[in-house]
Parts: sequence; structure tokens; C-alpha cells
Amino acid sequence: MQTVRSGEELALALAEARQSGSIALVPTMGALHAGHMALIAEARARANKVVATIFVNPKQFGPREDLARYPRCEAEDARMLEEGGCDLLWVPSVEDIYPAGFSTTVSVSGVSERWEGEVRPGHFDGVATVVAKLLAAVRPEVAIFGEKDFQQLAVIRRMAADLCLCPEIVGVPTVREADGLALSSRNAYLSADERTRAVALPQALTGARDAIHGGTPVARALDEAREILAAAGFSRVDYLALVDANTLEPLEAPASNMRLIAAALIGTTRLIDNLMVRNMVWPR
Repeated sequence: MQTVRSGEELALALAEARQSGSIALVPTMGALHAGHMALIAEARARANKVVATIFVNPKQFGPREDLARYPRCEAEDARMLEEGGCDLLWVPSVEDIYPAGFSTTVSVSGVSERWEGEVRPGHFDGVATVVAKLLAAVRPEVAIFGEKDFQQLAVIRRMAADLCLCPEIVGVPTVREADGLALSSRNAYLSADERTRAVALPQALTGARDAIHGGTPVARALDEAREILAAAGFSRVDYLALVDANTLEPLEAPASNMRLIAAALIGTTRLIDNLMVRNMVWPR
């Protein structure tokens, strides 16, 4: 695996890589785990060359969020990427991505405005801006993202389509621990007790999904899920909703394309998760 750090090195490496055919891009912020390796595996299945990035993007962190303590472990990340079959790793500096005088922001309306967009103002502007820059620099045939950040995936798909930056944005299903907790770099912040109780988040979503499938009214299913989180010691639920999987607008009754989404705080760690809910509207 080749590692590059400057835009000039990247351009040369990409020119060589394109001689082998198509390129898949896997953007990351590092602190890699098995979920990221699933993205690399999907990239390898879809393209001739795999390019990964590691960049902790300051523009998607709010003033009271954890940019300074976000885990950084480049050597271990690089080892995992190489073992996973990544061909090229780009590790740009903040100055490379946002040079002096940088004054452009990419903002995606609609899908970015609710949920995370309300709780974390400006977050999706930071995501869309940096992903636009990464896609424009690499120009891959396909880019791979995880479904755990489901709203982020929707924002990126809309942005990439609107700006014609990538022919295909692929979402990969969430990778989970044996007990169901979604893999996340933020799980490292959990104490042993918090980690044990955190499994209530996927359990609450699973219970709500099963209840909705069984005919329980949506509002009641969501209330029961919130009660599960409160009983487990989650101190705050930022949102827990059934939404249209395309628009992310809330649903009060089952529809054809649905997702349960949630964000909640346990201890000092904010966790997000989501589950697909099967189609419950059948053609006549």
C-alpha cells in the first residue's frame, strides 16, 4: 500500500492507479474497526483499485464536541488498511484540505435539516464540504460509506448527485458486535458499565421495529423504545423516529420505505444507530 500526504503526491499516484482501471474511494476519519474493513472489502469488490483517506475533519465538529480527543492512531489504521487490501492511502493535512483563505461551504438542504442537523448545527455542512473535496480530488467511479450514519449517507448521496462528483455512492450495512451494538470509534469512550448498558440502543430499535411489523401504532412503539433507553440509563434521547428512508421525513404510520433512527446519550458518549423497517405497503 502506498501512502501519500500532499495533493501533488496524490495526483501522481492516482494517474498510476487509473492505468489499472476503476477506482473506489473509502473516506474515513481513522480510528478504524471492522466496520471500516467491511467498506474496504466492498470497495475491492467494486473496483480495480481502492483508495482510502484518513482525515479528522474539523469542520464537522461543533464548539463543544470532541475534536481534540478524537482518537488518532495512524500507524495501526495503516496496518489494517494494508491487510484489508487497500492500494493507496491519502492522509492530507488540514492545510491541504482547507488552505489559507478557504471560504467555500457546501450545504445540502432537505435531508440535512432534521435530526442530526437540528442537534448539531453546521455538522452536515462540514461533512458535505469535506466529502465534496475528497471526491473532486480522487474522482472515483464509486465511493463507499457505512449505513450506520444513515442521515450522513443521505446527505452525501444528494450532494454527489447534485454536483456530479461521483457516479455511484454505495452504502454498506452496519457492522455490529455480537450483542448488537453498532461498531463505532466512539464506543472507546464508554466505561465498562456504560458499554454493558449501551446495548439497550439496538435492543430498543429492534423492539420498535418488531412492534411496528406486528401492527403496534408507531407512536406507541417509539414511546416503548424510549422507555427502554431511560431504564438502561441513557440520560438524553435527542431523537428516536420512524422516517421515510429517502427523504428522512418522520412517519406516523407504516409506509413502503422506512428507517428507524436514533441518537442518545449514555454517560458522556453520544451514540447513533438505525434499523431498516420492511416494506408494509403492498401493491394491490
